[in-house]
Amino acid sequence: MSVSAEPSSPPVILASASASRAQILSAAGVAHEIVLANVDEGEVKRSLAQEGAPAFAVAETLAELKAQKVSRRHRGALVIGADQVLECGGQLFDKPPDLDHARAHLTALRGRRHTLVGSVSVVRDGAVLWHLNDQAHLEMRDLSDAFIEWYIEQMGEPICDTVGAYKLEGLGAQLFDKIEGDFFSILGLPLLPLLAVLRNHGVVRA
Repeated sequence: MSVSAEPSSPPVILASASASRAQILSAAGVAHEIVLANVDEGEVKRSLAQEGAPAFAVAETLAELKAQKVSRRHRGALVIGADQVLECGGQLFDKPPDLDHARAHLTALRGRRHTLVGSVSVVRDGAVLWHLNDQAHLEMRDLSDAFIEWYIEQMGEPICDTVGAYKLEGLGAQLFDKIEGDFFSILGLPLLPLLAVLRNHGVVRA
């Protein structure tokens, strides 16, 4: 689908390498450019973890940091920064670097309830125009080793792009017994409130 911004509206930049977030915006008809912030997320998370920062603070800090960094290079643009942190039993989970780590994450999460914390910031010329923190609660089925192996074989490397190694919009739906929270937020962006912000700035039709 081809989309275009409204006339005279500010450009929209997604400061994220997430294919899921880009797809959400494109499917909703939001024209945007992708510009990577090149933030060392691992180092930031380690530093905040050492300070005892809660999951919300980690997600919010990274979302705003990514948006601010890109905003400095693109005057006038609405820059969207987002981040997610998964917490289970007091432990924070990041994106798995490879399929072996994805297997370990799924094994650790199976049969348990966990919280997915997300944050999104919209920044223009260095000023935070809007930000939102939210959370979802997910209960993973008590998956068998055989199911985990089948799931990894079917999905492959793309699950390493997601916190928790699941893609809820696809086969990842089979991982869960129960989900409480906004579907779009779980995928990476709280779309409806974000659209309201973009509508107020003339990016999408009112």
